[in-house]
Amino acid sequence: MTVSESAHIQPAGEAAESVLVAMTNLPDEASAARLARAVLAARVAACVNRLAPCQSEYWWQGKLEQAQEWPLLIKTTRVQYAALEAVIRAEHPYDVPELVAWPVGAGFAPYLAWVREEASGMPTGDANAPR
Repeated sequence: MTVSESAHIQPAGEAAESVLVAMTNLPDEASAARLARAVLAARVAACVNRLAPCQSEYWWQGKLEQAQEWPLLIKTTRVQYAALEAVIRAEHPYDVPELVAWPVGAGFAPYLAWVREEASGMPTGDANAPR
């Protein structure tokens, strides 16, 4: 890593930690796509990655369960977390959806600034419209 490259890495601190990476899992690809689009349309996240399906094992109502699920990684901010949670609670098909979030300790400063700018909470008229 060169000095100029390291100058773009924002270390842990208030600005970096204002960005969160959140995760939730969906029961199928279609619901993952719908929830990703709803989160982005509400402008409570800058980016959602729909990941490949995975096998989940968990306790539910006293029984050990196994299911294929589609994870979403969501880039948002601390300011937008409550609004993100509200969208997920309204749109997620599970009774108790997984939603966990971690603060970003460090990252590429221009990317972190982009996340903070795009996760504005100001919905767009058409989520499919190019910007």
